[in-house]
Amino acid sequence: MEKNERVALTGGCQCGAVRFRARLVGRGSICHCRMCQKAFGGFFGPLVTAHDGEWTRGEPRWFQSSNLARRAFCGACGTPLAYETRFGLELAIGAFDTPEAVAPQIQVNPRDKLSFFDTLTSLPVRENQDSEWTDFLSGIHSNQHPDHDTAEWPPRDESRS
Repeated sequence: MEKNERVALTGGCQCGAVRFRARLVGRGSICHCRMCQKAFGGFFGPLVTAHDGEWTRGEPRWFQSSNLARRAFCGACGTPLAYETRFGLELAIGAFDTPEAVAPQIQVNPRDKLSFFDTLTSLPVRENQDSEWTDFLSGIHSNQHPDHDTAEWPPRDESRS
């Protein structure tokens, strides 16, 4: 696997309880195996090898998903974070602060690829939202951790001081 030396890449779960860092990452992939589909609750598992990955805030919980692999997730919010075998640690691409920096370059385990996967980009796109939906979206305030490291999380609520 090709190794790319990069600036420290950071990421973590949506609630901010678990954060990670990696400088030396491999080739990003999407895994179509059924275990990855279930672990991510999606059509595939997006992962990148982290040769020097480390947890910088909190610790993930682990689930032994098979006799040869375990998967990490945030015990507070459930965000999938990693996959680990005797070959090393792989971090979830979507959990990185800048997922574009570790974009997938290969697909693996095509035997379990869902039959509709290759046609997803041909689905129609709904560009114009009705006013009710637009009003709903404009009222959203995200409670998710921002896409960068923070000194503390969650931030102190100054109004309660």
